[in-house]
Amino acid sequence: MKAVAVFPGTHEVRVIDEPQPQVIRGTEVLLRMREVGICGTDREVAAFEYGEPPPGEDHLIIGHEALAEVVAVGPEVTKLRPGDLVIPSVRRPCLHAECLACRSGRQDFCVTGDFRERGIKQTHGFLTESTVEDEANLTLVPPDLADVAVLTEPLTIAAKAMQQVKTLQQRLPWEPSRQRSVVLGAGPVGLLGAMTMVANNFETHVYSMESGDSDRADLVRSFGAGYICSQDCAPEDLGKRLGNIDLIYEAVGSSHLAFTALESLGPNGLFIFTGIPPLGGPSPLPADQLMRNIVLENQLIFGTVNASRSAYALALRLLGQCMALFPDSVRRIITAHRTIDEAPGMLRKRSGIKEVVRLS
Repeated sequence: MKAVAVFPGTHEVRVIDEPQPQVIRGTEVLLRMREVGICGTDREVAAFEYGEPPPGEDHLIIGHEALAEVVAVGPEVTKLRPGDLVIPSVRRPCLHAECLACRSGRQDFCVTGDFRERGIKQTHGFLTESTVEDEANLTLVPPDLADVAVLTEPLTIAAKAMQQVKTLQQRLPWEPSRQRSVVLGAGPVGLLGAMTMVANNFETHVYSMESGDSDRADLVRSFGAGYICSQDCAPEDLGKRLGNIDLIYEAVGSSHLAFTALESLGPNGLFIFTGIPPLGGPSPLPADQLMRNIVLENQLIFGTVNASRSAYALALRLLGQCMALFPDSVRRIITAHRTIDEAPGMLRKRSGIKEVVRLS
């Protein structure tokens, strides 16, 4: 069967032929991959910035945003049957007994860093025609979401973040009325984050570098959010332009932009980091003013990484909510479908918002 793999030793990215996998354990499920989304992480792995093959192997099959169809199940599988559509989760727990997060099924909070991730770290991914996965790592997809379900994995970031927002804002001694949010970035994670904010009744604005008459700006406005081009407003002036900002959702991976925008966060506000910047040199920041704001205005700052099994179920419910509110906008995030033979080229060159490899 075909698969797309990276070879760190020779810096190759190519389609390879792999043996057909078989169900061995009773709880395993044989999957036919339907669609696999390509994201920035995949491109960074394909550029050999990081990514790690399974121990003893010279290659890593890439891909972690996936939609699959159940082909066969082991004798101990209880909730899935052939023909079901499923989303496989990505992160696998570490094996350390002292990691209570992983022992509790919350490997997104792993404290050792020895987790594995399919298509990223020490475990082959999903950009292949077939794979085997344990039932515990699969989430059933409602049939009416099949055409957009490949967006579930990136949506888990916003789904988990919003769950944390609701928990953290219980600290306030009143019930907030409609709040204002700003999303930094109009890539897939930013757009899905903005849709999540709108679906949760936030007045939402997306701040990005594309012009106000771009396709992405039009997409943002199509689901009820505002759009601000970075050429028209400095990040530290967002509060002056919009008024009090209750929540800033970072989805660009730029530390300088993020901390500059933090100056715009309002009293009792939340700032959420989701991006991972490259390591670089020091960046000048108004640290004293930021610290004063954080303390005197009761601001909270946190990072969030996806995702546990529960976040996938939450993301699918959220995806259904977004499809009920603005289905055409959700579909517009997927800008191209490609074949597996085109995948190596896709990994080297970005095009559109979200490119998807269609395997069956």
